[in-house]
Amino acid sequence: MIFQEVRWIREYSNKIAPNLRKQLFLLYRPTRYSPCFINKFYSSVMQRWRKIPVIVQLDRNTYSQQCLKAISQETGCSIQKDLYLLNAFATKINVSTLKTLVENKNVVRIWYDEDLRAILDIASATVESTAVWEDGITGKDVTIAVIDTGVHDHPDLSGRIVGFKDFVNNKTQPYDDNGHGTHVAGCAAASGKQSNSKYRAPAPEANIVGIKVLNKSGSGPLSTVIQGIQWCVANQAKYKIRIINLSLGSDSNLSAYDDPVCFAVKKAWDAGLIVCAAAGNTGPDSRTINSPGTSPKIITVGAIDDHISSQNSSYRLADFSSRGPTADNIAKPDVVSPGVNITALRSPGSLLDKMHKSNRVTADYLTLSGTSMATPICAGIIAQILEAEPTLTPDGVKNLLKETALRLSGYNENEQGAGIINVKSAIQKLRQQ
Repeated sequence: MIFQEVRWIREYSNKIAPNLRKQLFLLYRPTRYSPCFINKFYSSVMQRWRKIPVIVQLDRNTYSQQCLKAISQETGCSIQKDLYLLNAFATKINVSTLKTLVENKNVVRIWYDEDLRAILDIASATVESTAVWEDGITGKDVTIAVIDTGVHDHPDLSGRIVGFKDFVNNKTQPYDDNGHGTHVAGCAAASGKQSNSKYRAPAPEANIVGIKVLNKSGSGPLSTVIQGIQWCVANQAKYKIRIINLSLGSDSNLSAYDDPVCFAVKKAWDAGLIVCAAAGNTGPDSRTINSPGTSPKIITVGAIDDHISSQNSSYRLADFSSRGPTADNIAKPDVVSPGVNITALRSPGSLLDKMHKSNRVTADYLTLSGTSMATPICAGIIAQILEAEPTLTPDGVKNLLKETALRLSGYNENEQGAGIINVKSAIQKLRQQ
């Protein structure tokens, strides 16, 4: 009986992504040691009443607002989020409605709308940002979009939070109830005002746009992250956004060519936005790169520990830093940067602030580790590079970072990528061209 009930899932496997198939099979799984009639009743209730969050992609040739409206009327599902960047929408539906959707000729793919999560002072010197500060290269007039848990209006960012969008609670003023996004923004662009420049980030004059897609606990659906990415694409001219920082991810094993967030970052990259994503904190095993860091297009950043010595010959890869290759056997990460014991901005009263009281450094700073910290340091470096050469394309920036990176001894490309980013070497190469 079970095999007959799940036949439709196998029949439409070309439309149903593996992460959704897994969830569906769980709904049909019999309860151990229970009589058949109880299993049948339980399965019927679950299929009727349990709402499954999904992302539904339509044929790009037929996608339109009229098509969305027609599908909503035909299937009875509501269009909760219009993900036009992917010709898709997000909704919550039961199994019966899902069956109707997969049978619709305009539907090409349906994914489970699972959650992504936030990926938890000598750093600027390590990547040689301090060397180019002397030439006045501080990321001025370059905007970094931090898609995360929000951003606190910290004195170190005073006057430089030029935009804020909240997809979680729809607030209009900058805030960060988790604290992760504020720390991330600080890793890229803190001025060091509250520390006499001790905790100054690579791009202390760059602008920040905060996009809140993760909740107080630091997690949020794929669809909300995609909304944040497409908002950046739509508003890049308004806020002069050049860089998107994604210190978040999931350990999805989907191919980058069947991953909705990877689709979204590719669209952003093709629109001229430089996307930096965290490799993840699930190392040292191989094949642990998080999505969307699995995208072959974007810049995926791993973490090094530079606290052992002031000499780069003694730097080592952080044990937690995720390694490649990806599910598509693509070497990742692309580069690495400091990510251990990074002191950056604190959001007072936020969840991380309360959970890590011992990590507080004065009233304004907090010390955290992770590829979440390594990624915005890379974003800050890119802001410096773009100030020096504004005409660089995303591909041009990525190639420059990799060509001028400093390799760590004893690590391969699936551990360190091209090596440690180095802004001094990158700008020197630009000047030689």
